[in-house]
Amino acid sequence: MTADMRLSDAEREEAIEALSEHVRTGRLDLDEYGTRSARVTTAKTRRDLAPLFSDLPAPRPAVLTGPARRPVPARRFSVGLVPLIVVAVALAVGVTVTRGGFWALLLLPAATALIFAGRRRV
Repeated sequence: MTADMRLSDAEREEAIEALSEHVRTGRLDLDEYGTRSARVTTAKTRRDLAPLFSDLPAPRPAVLTGPARRPVPARRFSVGLVPLIVVAVALAVGVTVTRGGFWALLLLPAATALIFAGRRRV
């Protein structure tokens, strides 16, 4: 996490909420809160925000205490494709087996749909 990383509006709001908590617990008076919260609203980077909390214990904004947030990687394929793949494999296997086995495999898509429908509700 670099100090020159720019702040988001949500991170500024979190910082102001942390300062509000320090007012509620008596660590800051209203004048100090006003001064620090004004500086929070004009802070551009994490480096600008850090001195405002250097003399205060927790709570602190997560941007100053937590690890860097990484975006969640996108899935390479949709879960909705899994039943289609299962059906395709079932049909391919059904073509290669005897007639009796093929009709039994036709029930596989219905079973797959029921299984995945149940997982989505959980």
